[in-house]
Amino acid sequence: MAIIVQKYGGSSVGTPEKIKNVANTVVNKVKAGNSLVVVVSAMGDTTDDLIALARQITDNPDKRELDALLSTGEMMSCALLAMAIKDLGYDAISYTAYQIGIKTSGQYGKSLIDDINAERMKKSLDEGKIIIAAGFQGINDEGDITTLGRGGSDTTAVAIAVKLNGVCEIYTDVDGIYSVDPRKYKNAKKLDEIDYEEMLELSSLGAQVMHSRSIELAQKYNIPVYVGLSNSNIRGTVIKGVDTMNLESKPVTGLATSDEDIAITVKDIKNDINIISNLFESVAEKKINVDMISQTAPINGKVNVSFTIPKDDMKECLNILKSYFDNNQIDIDEDITKFSIVGIGMKTTSGVVAKMFKLFRENNIAVKMITTSEIRITCAIKQEDKMKTISVIAEKFNL
Repeated sequence: MAIIVQKYGGSSVGTPEKIKNVANTVVNKVKAGNSLVVVVSAMGDTTDDLIALARQITDNPDKRELDALLSTGEMMSCALLAMAIKDLGYDAISYTAYQIGIKTSGQYGKSLIDDINAERMKKSLDEGKIIIAAGFQGINDEGDITTLGRGGSDTTAVAIAVKLNGVCEIYTDVDGIYSVDPRKYKNAKKLDEIDYEEMLELSSLGAQVMHSRSIELAQKYNIPVYVGLSNSNIRGTVIKGVDTMNLESKPVTGLATSDEDIAITVKDIKNDINIISNLFESVAEKKINVDMISQTAPINGKVNVSFTIPKDDMKECLNILKSYFDNNQIDIDEDITKFSIVGIGMKTTSGVVAKMFKLFRENNIAVKMITTSEIRITCAIKQEDKMKTISVIAEKFNL
């Protein structure tokens, strides 16, 4: 008997009718002889509504209390889905993170899963119960509720699949993973399969189908993940390892964009590695994610350092910078889009960078910053150039 861990996103459980539809889908899987654990997100826009509610109380909600508030959204979805399944004549039980021992560490609002005590879930499955688990949340060493950050229910589902040695299926409001966001490029192609590395890069760069930490976890434990449309027979996309895929794949698999970052430039820094090291250590201590970094060549012993961070962390990062540098040394550029192409085929294909920059030149697309990896090229461009760049690159790379 296979253990299947399914995850349903907020749009899939957004109304009582949708919850009933999910209940029917789950019951049909059980009828086929499977054991089911179902991880759910909060209904629809509940998380956003709860954040807005908190901000009506205070402009700066306490992070511990905010996590306690936000976790109620998933608890509500759990209980309602369990009720719907029981109404169909099947035994279901809802569990919070505390009840199934999802241990977390790190900051409130973006905690990491350390471990899960799977014994209670195994007992319930052995008893023939369908488990409905609250995604997005955990319990830290102090016994406090913590949340895993946006998309954290994906990570919950993969982590449970790892602990139960099960199969993981992620159901959402899209019918798979596309080479390009189809809302931005109408000719985008749906992928039958994609490598962990490629999906991880795309997720971290702005593709919003999957939470990047869930992909890291799936890759670490070699758990294939199916991504598809809720309550549909349309074939979705499988995320899996490269050794099971076509190694002669095209060089670029997909592209992603993000408008969620800003670029900070610190000018006229003494060319001293200790200063730069101390700066980024201070930023790291605040759990601020630095992505693209560039440094000019020294002139008269001085350099400029530029880097990107999430917009939400700008205020905290500026406070750190002002403890090291004068205000007139710090420039903020909010007019950036991170544009990335990703493909495992780049490891063995030359000329991808040349082709990309030739297209940029021909279409008058200015590049502010560049960073690369073995399978990725990321450029910071002007936001006004985003749609043009997507269209040009997607067409020429057949995405």
